[in-house]
This record gives sequence, structure tokens and C-alpha cells, in this order.
Amino acid sequence: MPKHPTREQVANACMEILDTGFFRALCEPVRVEILRQLILKGRSDVNTIAEGMPQDRSVIARHLQLMERAGLLHSQTQGRHTFYEIDGPAIVSRMSSVTSVLQSLVPMCCPPVER
Repeated sequence: MPKHPTREQVANACMEILDTGFFRALCEPVRVEILRQLILKGRSDVNTIAEGMPQDRSVIARHLQLMERAGLLHSQTQGRHTFYEIDGPAIVSRMSSVTSVLQSLVPMCCPPVER
């Protein structure tokens, strides 16, 4: 982002960073619960994650694959099992980018409210 971006540059950057698979992946309650399960259990395979959820194992597997493509998780295959973990550094990096874009946006369109 340039030092003094135009409104159009900020708007485009906002749309680019907010209209992504990353945020769409977080809008599904099942995927949020998968994140919760991974926080509680740590690195886990599909069966371990699916144990605590009402959805079928195959449904959980599809959600995990989508979350990996969106940059929320990474996986490692060992033998016949694929293990998933939250990709913390990638999530922090993405959220830092969002914060940076929003900080550029605030002075242009969101003045402080007098209280």
C-alpha cells in the first residue's frame, strides 16, 4: 500500500483482502467447530476430529481440505492417515494484512465519533 493511498486503492485493497476463501472458510459453523477441536486436541487426523462432531467423517474431511486450501490449516500424510494442524503463522500473517489495510481505510472513511 502506498504511503498516501487514494480511496480507490484502499477500496480495492479492502475487497481483495476481505473477499477471500480465508474468510469464507470461517463463516461456516462446522469449520469453526473444527478449529475448536484442533485447538483442544492439537494435531489430529480426520477420525479424531470427527469423533466429537455430529457430521459424517467424509463431510469433515471435505471441510478440512477446504480449510487447508484457504490457508487455515496444513496437513501431513503419514501412511494411510492425514494429520491436520492449525497454521498459526499463516493466520497471524493474514490477520496482520487485514489490520494494515483497515488502518489505511479508517482515516479516509471512518472518522472518530464524538461521544
